[in-house]
Amino acid sequence: MASSEATIPGGTHSAEGTRRDFLFIATGTVAAVGAAATLVPLVAQMNPDASTLAAGGPVDLDISKIEPGQQVVIRWRERPIFVFHRTPDTVKTLQDPKLLSQLSDPNSQQTQQAPYATNWHRSIKPELGVLVGICTHLGCIPMFYPQPSASTPVAGWLGGYFCPCHGSKYDPAGRVFSGVPAPYNLPVPPYTFISDTTIRVGENPSGSTWDFGAIRQL
Repeated sequence: MASSEATIPGGTHSAEGTRRDFLFIATGTVAAVGAAATLVPLVAQMNPDASTLAAGGPVDLDISKIEPGQQVVIRWRERPIFVFHRTPDTVKTLQDPKLLSQLSDPNSQQTQQAPYATNWHRSIKPELGVLVGICTHLGCIPMFYPQPSASTPVAGWLGGYFCPCHGSKYDPAGRVFSGVPAPYNLPVPPYTFISDTTIRVGENPSGSTWDFGAIRQL
């Protein structure tokens, strides 16, 4: 399996550079006392082979080593997939009226996810978010800022994703804020749990036949 290592200095990076190189797993770690999230590059261990990518086949990920507050980035159909282990505080924030009042589609009424992810946390389990990491404005890669800190991109930040290209904002469930260029929530790819510690991106849970092509916009 191919592997490479990438460096993302200071929590900022080029969107084009990120597009070119998904052969890493990037984790964002939340420090214990209000420190900013940082993206720590690791050597890739879970990238599918070229034939799997070309076929658009499912991709498995062992989630057992993702600590609360961390995110890993894998790829499926040549797209970045954000897999975020949300902390209890982050899960609580998703239902905070202060946050909900700022969102364009807080109840996920637009089809940007399967029925099994059409809920307040936009996922199968509240503590694990799985999102396509492509801004619905012009296709840039949003940055990961999971909690408020001194280095967050805008005032009043409650945690989530910020697109540096044109300032679009998303909460930790990928729900888009009102008044930003992006028109829709980040898509949720089809995925399922094949065990307590492994998810499969690109395959629906048993009994679901949802088609990813039904989303409103990627």
